[in-house]
Amino acid sequence: MASALNLTWHQYRLERRMFWRNPVAAFFNFVLPLLFLAFFGAVFSANQRNLDIIVPGIAGMSVMSTTFVALAFNTTFLREQGVLKRIRGTPMPESSYLGALALSAVTNTVLQIGIVTVAGRFAFGTGWPRDWGALIVFVALGVACFAALGVALSHAIPNFESAAVYVNVIFLPMLFVSGTVYDATKEPLFLRDLADALPLKHLIDGLSGAMVKGQGLTANGTALAVLAVWTALAIALAVRGFSWEARRG
Repeated sequence: MASALNLTWHQYRLERRMFWRNPVAAFFNFVLPLLFLAFFGAVFSANQRNLDIIVPGIAGMSVMSTTFVALAFNTTFLREQGVLKRIRGTPMPESSYLGALALSAVTNTVLQIGIVTVAGRFAFGTGWPRDWGALIVFVALGVACFAALGVALSHAIPNFESAAVYVNVIFLPMLFVSGTVYDATKEPLFLRDLADALPLKHLIDGLSGAMVKGQGLTANGTALAVLAVWTALAIALAVRGFSWEARRG
C-alpha cells in the first residue's frame, strides 16, 4: 500500500509538470473560464443580482472544464497513442496511474474554484461563500460526476482527431442550457426541462446556494440527489467501457 501511494505521488508530480508545459491545456482549464467571468462580469457589473448568478455559474463551468473536458481529451489521447497499454505493462499499479490522473484533475478544479471564489469576493461583490461545508460537498460531487462522465465519453470517441467534436457537442450546449451566465428560470419551458435533466444545472444550483444564498445541503436536496444519481450512472459507464488498448492499429 505504501509503495502504491508513493508511486501515485510521483506520477502525480509528473502529471503536474506535464500539464503546465502544455499551454493549450492550461488555457482551457484556467484561462477560458476566467475570460467568461471577466467578460460577463463587465457586462453585468451594474447589476448585483446578475453577478450573483454569474459567479457560481462560472464555478460550475470550471468544474466541468477541468474534469469532463480534460479527462475526455486525455483518456482518448493516452488510449489511442498506446500510452495506457504501455503503462499497463509496467510494474506501476494501474490504480496508481489512474489515481494520479484523477488527482491532477482535482487539483485543477480546486485551484479554479479558489480563483473564482476570490474574484467573486473582491471583484464582483458576492462575498465569501456562506456555507463552506455545502460548497465542499457540491464541488466534490461535481468533480466525481463530471470526471466519470469524461472517462465514459472517451469510450465513444473513435480517435483523438474527433475528440474536440464529441466533447464540444456536449460541453457547449450544456453550458448555455444550464444557465451558466443567466437566470435559467427565465428560459422557455422545454429548455428548463432539459436543464433539469442534466447535472450541470444542479451543480450550479448547489454552488449558488453555498456561495451566494447561504443555503446548506438540506435546502438543495434535489440538486444533491440528481447529482448523486448522475455520478452513480457515470461511474458505472466509465468502468464498464474502459479499455487500455487503442481501437486502431
